[in-house]
Amino acid sequence: MANLASTYSNQGRWKEAEGLEVRVIETRKRVLGKEHPDTLTSMNNLTFTLKSESRHEEAVSLMKTCFELRKRIIGPHHPDTESSHKALNE
Repeated sequence: MANLASTYSNQGRWKEAEGLEVRVIETRKRVLGKEHPDTLTSMNNLTFTLKSESRHEEAVSLMKTCFELRKRIIGPHHPDTESSHKALNE
């Protein structure tokens, strides 16, 4: 599902991508836990879809959460954490 969501996103099919990304996050939270790095990656992906849909406030709010969790879980210098920080600043 995550790969298909990514494909939809790359094609500009934002609503379809968003729907799948939300399902992926929900599934990963249930199976892996809400703080698992894979769950956080899915959260990160959804922020870019929201941004593409011009839903900037939602995207920033979700990215803040993602960044803070990544900083705590995988560390402030991990490439994924740094990527989230960069996206948040942009």
